[in-house]
Amino acid sequence: MASGAAAAGAEVAAGVGAGPGPGPEAGVQPGALLEVTSREQFDELLRLRARSLVVIHFWAPWAPQCAQMNDVMAELAKENPQVAFVKLEAEAVPEVSEKYEISSVPTFLFFKNAQKVDRLDGAHAPELTRKVERHVTSSALPRASSERTKEDLNLRLKKLTNAAPCMLFMKGSPQEPRCGFSKQMVEILNKHNIQFSSFDIFSDEDVRQGLKAYSNWPTYPQLYVSGELIGGLDIVKELEASNELDTICPKAPKLEERLKVLTNKASVMLFMKGSKQMAKCGFSKQILEILNSTGIDFETFDILEDEEVRQGLKAYSNWPTYPQLYVKGELVGGLDIVKELKENGELLPILRGET
Repeated sequence: MASGAAAAGAEVAAGVGAGPGPGPEAGVQPGALLEVTSREQFDELLRLRARSLVVIHFWAPWAPQCAQMNDVMAELAKENPQVAFVKLEAEAVPEVSEKYEISSVPTFLFFKNAQKVDRLDGAHAPELTRKVERHVTSSALPRASSERTKEDLNLRLKKLTNAAPCMLFMKGSPQEPRCGFSKQMVEILNKHNIQFSSFDIFSDEDVRQGLKAYSNWPTYPQLYVSGELIGGLDIVKELEASNELDTICPKAPKLEERLKVLTNKASVMLFMKGSKQMAKCGFSKQILEILNSTGIDFETFDILEDEEVRQGLKAYSNWPTYPQLYVKGELVGGLDIVKELKENGELLPILRGET
């Protein structure tokens, strides 16, 4: 395993260090899982494979799910030799991880023309395979124009517009809008405490183009309530000015009330990066192991799935880091506190609610 990874890294290094002469595919072996070990290699690989799809796996050697996904990546590389599949140890190349806001492993980024076009967080092999297939198809084949294809796309768009009571189709995400209009729309919805889900149209070209025809609305962002188009930014601004927006869109529960409900969802609640089955950081992995060893039932909440909870709980509990452990709605502490309680023999009584 080590020698294979080293060889793959050497191939990338050879390719990126070759300079002009052999051509853009020099040093990149089709059908192999490559490894990048520096910012320079990363940048050069994107340049060399600018015409191809590049899939980067940000991984960590301490996470078993990453090893499993490396195996998946290796198989995908064999099946898709026209795609560059690359692994990059997130903590070993921090400048790249920070640039692309990699906060957990495994995370997968998709690049075309040296630009990020998609992202997948977590060890979801079927979804990774689907994303690869979709991007390969969109790159290699012309747009299908059959009635069946349009029918399938319209069915998908109907499901997407009804995916939540209030759906925003935008450029980027609420946390990272990628155009000024989308940013303004998010600010208005948040200002009015409106509960909404979003879809990044940059992540799917079929949706981006198809929704324009489906809704007969040529621009983005687009806001839907109960599957019906409300309009774009100008319409939403008009609704805000006329005080109609609050009556049309569903309100989100106040954050403090939501956090109170979440921390009391189970007698023992762990807020962590990942889930019981798959921790996504070393600290969360350690606290899971401790709790599992006690035999006490507990529930978990993945803070990576909800940015509002992730940020809000820090202020709610006055505790700046994760994981956080709660018993009957009261904060016990983080990993260090839990370790101390275990060493002192106090953890089990606390988890049972005896103290």
